Amino acid sequence: MTSTRVTLRLDIVSAEEAIFSGEAEMVFATGEMGELGIAPGHAPLVTALKPGDIRCILPETKKEEVFFVNGGMLEVQPFVVTVLADTVVRAHDIDEAAALEAKASAEQTLANKSSEIDFAKASTELAEAIAQIRAVQKMKKHLKK
Repeated sequence: MTSTRVTLRLDIVSAEEAIFSGEAEMVFATGEMGELGIAPGHAPLVTALKPGDIRCILPETKKEEVFFVNGGMLEVQPFVVTVLADTVVRAHDIDEAAALEAKASAEQTLANKSSEIDFAKASTELAEAIAQIRAVQKMKKHLKK
């Protein structure tokens, strides 16, 4: 039996608060195994999220809402998607200049071959800064449409 429902419920929650709760036509996320596109009726799924963006297409306006998550978990049920993350920021709230500065700082730390450097921490900071920059760029790209 096929469903006629054209939206799914999306809940995005950080450790501090619910960031988004509403209907979406489509949700995109970066899982551990790669990009996910989730439409209404998707098969059940649970996966870890990499630092990156969560994008959703809103039904009434067809506009795309973009969020940055530093990682977390994604649960998919046929008509419900739940994102649980330590940190969630709406892309339009990201300070792009600070993200670019954090990226440059992490790259410089990684380039410095000193044994005193915590490479895992610097690599994580670099990945998060790059993901924040991409989230802002995607938001700006969709605003131009």
